[in-house]
Amino acid sequence: MSKFVRSFVFVVAALSLVLAACGAPATEAPTAVPATEVPAEPTAVPTEDPMAMYAPDAVTGDIVTAGSSTVFPLSERMSELFQQEGYTGNITVDSIGSGAGFERFCKTGETDIANASRKIKDGEVEACAALATPREPIAFRVGTDALTVVVSGENDFVTALTKEQLGKIFTAQYTKWNEVDPAFPAETILVYGPGADSGTFDYFNEAVVAPLYLNADGKADTAAGKEALLGAAGAQFSEDDNVLVQGVEGSKYAIGYFGYAYFEENAGKLKAVAVEGVEPSKTTVDDGTYPISRPLFIYSDANILKEKPQVAAFIYFYLSNVDAEISDVGYFPAPDADLQASLDAWMAATGN
Repeated sequence: MSKFVRSFVFVVAALSLVLAACGAPATEAPTAVPATEVPAEPTAVPTEDPMAMYAPDAVTGDIVTAGSSTVFPLSERMSELFQQEGYTGNITVDSIGSGAGFERFCKTGETDIANASRKIKDGEVEACAALATPREPIAFRVGTDALTVVVSGENDFVTALTKEQLGKIFTAQYTKWNEVDPAFPAETILVYGPGADSGTFDYFNEAVVAPLYLNADGKADTAAGKEALLGAAGAQFSEDDNVLVQGVEGSKYAIGYFGYAYFEENAGKLKAVAVEGVEPSKTTVDDGTYPISRPLFIYSDANILKEKPQVAAFIYFYLSNVDAEISDVGYFPAPDADLQASLDAWMAATGN
């Protein structure tokens, strides 16, 4: 091919490309799509835990509690745990009986918390109101006890008694075992029981003894029952449940009663007596078939909780952790609704 022809072909090809380009629709440049703006997440503002001020390691100052010998081992356990969690103050837990505990809380105002195996009485409430700085007792339900009637582990003849039989034994209407049942030996009954300052004494009187002494209205007379209990010839009383344990353990013909925890702790030396055919246990307490179970309480006052954060902290800790400890101590949890009511009462008293 000649040089001219080659040049011609090249020119034609170039013109074709130009014409093709001119004839094609113009391609628009892509429009930039603005990026979708993602709203920035709000910066988390730390919120202060309103309960942090009640942590065991956040409070100082002393705490004084006293009262029921039945509640004593539970309150002692909770105080030990409170200290293990960081509380460095002093907690005093005295076992002096429910009545004596209310006296120190309501009459002398010496304590921050009253431990009780019964509800507070009207006269005690009035005594609290009469203090120079009046107190309005608040009940915090912390558990349930099965009041336990016991005999020595060596006793081979008593397995069950009725409430009526118990009432007559502890008021000395029966003085020998064969008077209770002709099949029992003709041996003197040795009676051991809590003293009159004990909530256990009060409850036993109300549930077992007083119904044997009716007043003019046909109702159980607790004053007459108390007199009969304290007047029983030969009966031995103590506010210290360990003394009662030792007394019953020491004789095949002895009988006594106290909180379930003290029985469980000495179950190898003592035997629990079924009452109305029902033995004390978690099952019989929960289903209501055991006839002499009772609530356990601690009491305080709203002003005390506000003025002494350490007391408020201890009670909050107590209520929040008691269910995890109470069975190990030897008692039974309070019904969920009652424990929640106690927490609600604490919240109201502290303004939370």
